[in-house]
Amino acid sequence: MAAASTPAIKALVQAEVNHRVHAYTHDPRSDSYGAEAVAALAGELGVTAGQIFKTLVIELGSGGLAVAVLPVPTTLSLKAAAAALGGGKAAMADKAKAERTTGYVLGGISPLGQKKRLPTVVDVSALEWDRVLCSAGKRGLEIELAPADLVRLTGAVTAPVAMA
Repeated sequence: MAAASTPAIKALVQAEVNHRVHAYTHDPRSDSYGAEAVAALAGELGVTAGQIFKTLVIELGSGGLAVAVLPVPTTLSLKAAAAALGGGKAAMADKAKAERTTGYVLGGISPLGQKKRLPTVVDVSALEWDRVLCSAGKRGLEIELAPADLVRLTGAVTAPVAMA
């Protein structure tokens, strides 16, 4: 695999951020991409499901898109995400609009290297770990990095946006 095979990996390489890329076989019949990543990687890497983060694209009340990054086993509080991003209210973004804006396909949307950088909130629980994983920009590909680097490179705010 090329060192910078996706825009997300390229962004990390250009920023000289310490990271590791992990690949697993994506089942095209799967539509629970986060759960698939957890099943494939958690035991192998010695991480918990709470260290593997999903990237959700939301639409704020203003009509603009934003990104929420939270642990796979949790659910996004749209209200908390909107408050963290100053958007009043929020709803899940239309799939086609999310893909077009980020440059990634659903299930492979990375918070890094997006075609258009969107306002981002990372769940505060990320800061409890020395390393977290998130999509590398392709289904079946995850990036492992320090949460501080994820926050810095995405220009994210951190807030409690995940619900158990």
